[in-house]
Amino acid sequence: MTVASNIRAVWDRISRLDLAALLVAAAGGLAYLFAVEGFNYLKFIALLAALYLLYRLLAWGRNRLLWSLRNRLIVAGLFIAVVPVLLLALLAVRSASILYSQLASYLLYEDVQRRKEMLADIAEHIAVAHSTLPSNVSEAESERILAAQSHSVHDRELPGLKIEFSGDASLLRKVASGKESFAGLLQRGDVLEQGRETLSIISIRAMEEPRGVRVVTLRVPLDDVFLASIAPDLGAIQFNLMRRYSGGPRPGVLYTTNGVQYETTHRIVALNRFLQPAMLWIDSPVNVVSRLDSTYVGPDGVVDPVHPVLAVFNARPTQLSSRMFRSLGELRDTYLIAFVLIVIAFVVIEAAALTTGLVLTRQITKAVDELYRATQYVQAGDLSHRVRIERRDQLGVLGESFNLMTSSIGNLIEEQKQRQRLENEISIAREVQDQLFPRTLPQIPGVEIEAICKAARAVSGDYYDFIQLSPTHLAIAIADISGKGISAALLMASLQAALRSQVLVAGSETMSTAELVSRLNKHLVRNTGDDRFATFFIAVYDSATRNLRYTNAGHLPSFLISKDSALHLDKGGMVLGVVEDYCYEEGAVLVPPDSLLVGYSDGLVEPENVYGEEFGIRRLQQAAVHVQGAAPQVVAQSLMTAAEEWAGTPEQADDMTVIVARLH
Repeated sequence: MTVASNIRAVWDRISRLDLAALLVAAAGGLAYLFAVEGFNYLKFIALLAALYLLYRLLAWGRNRLLWSLRNRLIVAGLFIAVVPVLLLALLAVRSASILYSQLASYLLYEDVQRRKEMLADIAEHIAVAHSTLPSNVSEAESERILAAQSHSVHDRELPGLKIEFSGDASLLRKVASGKESFAGLLQRGDVLEQGRETLSIISIRAMEEPRGVRVVTLRVPLDDVFLASIAPDLGAIQFNLMRRYSGGPRPGVLYTTNGVQYETTHRIVALNRFLQPAMLWIDSPVNVVSRLDSTYVGPDGVVDPVHPVLAVFNARPTQLSSRMFRSLGELRDTYLIAFVLIVIAFVVIEAAALTTGLVLTRQITKAVDELYRATQYVQAGDLSHRVRIERRDQLGVLGESFNLMTSSIGNLIEEQKQRQRLENEISIAREVQDQLFPRTLPQIPGVEIEAICKAARAVSGDYYDFIQLSPTHLAIAIADISGKGISAALLMASLQAALRSQVLVAGSETMSTAELVSRLNKHLVRNTGDDRFATFFIAVYDSATRNLRYTNAGHLPSFLISKDSALHLDKGGMVLGVVEDYCYEEGAVLVPPDSLLVGYSDGLVEPENVYGEEFGIRRLQQAAVHVQGAAPQVVAQSLMTAAEEWAGTPEQADDMTVIVARLH
């Protein structure tokens, strides 16, 4: 296909709406490119037109792509096999991200929680030790010793630990609600350091003494140094201190919980903490935002027991996995190797399945392409092309069926040609046969004649003839040839030629009908096969003397209807073409005035009704008597109609012929 034809094909596919949308999009694009002012509406319409053109282009591309069966199967395979795997992989990655996020949050939370519990234990230990010190040790000396002991043991795990003793229990009463101790995260807005709110892990405990209540307070500030020491498996860590949003300009992203909005007031970033280097190319970092609950003491002294602190940190999945599998000991490597082997096996199986699908797709589409090209040959009229059969599967059977079909089509076409030739020959035979029937009816004074012949096939095996022998003599003949179709028509033609050769000679009007039938019988016996015969009836009527001579050679008896009676004309003998030297008999009748002669073939009396009853000669005769006063044409048509109505269907099993002669 040339470039011009491709352009022409594309142009034929473009509708008027597509062309209008293309022009509008181009105009809007020019207006946008040259920054033309005042054409905003045009630009908007151009955007809609561009979206429409994009939709049309995608639809055209989809149809173009999916026209090929191979592409359809590949796309179907992608959606059936690859897309679910990708979705499962995406689900697995997302699930792993959530799992690692939760694990990282758990590590951070547990480390902070462990430090809080450690402070609570230290406070309890100091309280117990303080009550058991000797009385000769002063209170100040006792507190100094206990503080020094705690620092020496816990300073490494609790950097920045501060231990204070006082008789002021106001803070404990605020945060503990009547309890004797408190441990947790404490964010203070009433005590600022460098103008900022502070966040610390704190443990406060009241100690009863004879001289009153003594309070020990242990506090570890959550500063950059402390954040650098917690959760070593994590990367960079940042704590965001929050306070309630009171309105006004929005400081940034607001955090909402339980219907309350919070804004960030201060960020604490861990000192010298960075994300660990990636061990694998898939070791992408996990970024986590987690919430820790603290107790908040506002500038006005109001305490919020559940106040959020947002911890923002990241981690490497490999580092978290190492932490997670650390407890497995020596079995860790075994589990990891098993997991890697399973992943490799899964990838290999998936690759093998995909390869198998592509190979099967190619085999299927190759077979279908062979069939498609074969149909192109058939469309071009080449029925000799055959599809190559390379395998014995269903596609191979389909190709074999296609070959059988094209072969059958070729045979059918050849048969159709032969049938057409036969029909042409039958049409010619029909035309020839029509020439055998009398084209004009003889004109004899006192005689009216009519005949109707309806063939069951294209040509008839029935024969009738009216031959004028003299000005007053008329020969009336009717015959039924054995068989149907062309063979019967050929025998009919032979009978007609023989009959006319005998009667169209001088003096034939005086010839005996028995002699005439004997000659015809010899002719058929000598010139036809043993299985061919014909029933025949001939009558010679002399209108001057009203004498009717006839011979019936095995034909159904014609009948002569007068006013008072109906006479069956049955004298003669056996059918023609069986016995060569058979002697036939001639019958003679003096015809009463205004009589009606009716001759017919067996096709007129053999039609059956729904009960299997034949129409019969008696009903035919009654039908003729019923209309005996009508013209011969009316009588003949009435007899045909009566037989068809008896059968209840216009279809006929045999040739139907009737001749009617009115003898005045």
